[in-house]
Amino acid sequence: MNTTLQAALWMIGAITSFTLMAIAGRTVSVELDTFEIMLFRSITGIIIVVSVAAYVGTFRQIGRNQLGLHATRNICHFAGQNLWFYAITVIPLAQVFALEFTTPIWVILLSPLLLKERLTGIGLLSAAIGFVGILIVTRPDPANINSGLVAAASCAVFFALTAIFTRKLTRTQSITTILFYLTTMQAVFGLICAGYDGDIALPSLQTLPWVVLIGCAGLLAHFCLTKALSIAPASVVMPIDFVRLPVIAIVGMLLYAEPLDALVFVGAAFIFAANYLNITHAMGRAKT
Repeated sequence: MNTTLQAALWMIGAITSFTLMAIAGRTVSVELDTFEIMLFRSITGIIIVVSVAAYVGTFRQIGRNQLGLHATRNICHFAGQNLWFYAITVIPLAQVFALEFTTPIWVILLSPLLLKERLTGIGLLSAAIGFVGILIVTRPDPANINSGLVAAASCAVFFALTAIFTRKLTRTQSITTILFYLTTMQAVFGLICAGYDGDIALPSLQTLPWVVLIGCAGLLAHFCLTKALSIAPASVVMPIDFVRLPVIAIVGMLLYAEPLDALVFVGAAFIFAANYLNITHAMGRAKT
């Protein structure tokens, strides 16, 4: 089996997992708020990460250095994921996914500030094209802007910060360590935010399987994406990831009677072009 086909199969796993997480998130939002969802998702994640780490023998890799950077990364991810869970309940799923795809563009813009990486002309052009896509998707007009669009656009910024701080952590930290602190710290954040009023709703027996699905799907999605990127170049993998948009649009239409908005796909095409331009340019520079 060639590497492109292998990467495509892993990406099918990632796309399926992201889609299931969106469906499960909408389902449990009837009973749980976003902080409670994150709390129970993180508890599920802790069980999975600790069990797998113990089984494969990587638990001893977990140390206490770089705790400040772990905390910063996980605060950003916690904020982004809460905004994402909120957005999927109030605006069409296709809009959420289209705006989430701007995360690499924010990485381009924020990396010079946080990683001291040089901002190239191609990077600026990619950001400009991506910004046009954002404008097409959101159609910034007082009549169109709502809390869901703001949340979806904002979550992409926090996901970009998460990616940047993850890049810094991977220089010294193992994947097991990163995932361990991801789940444990965010469980603490979720407990504090969900319990500040002294009232944490527990999932019902009907909701509990969906909560477990959110925890499993979230970890599996990122594992599949990481595995695909380890097999094939980003220029091959990332275009496959954009299949998520038509998939989630069809799911939204079939399950929630959401209309298929042509402008969302037009805007997403601009965002895709911006990401692809930057990826291919970066890979071209790496070969020279």
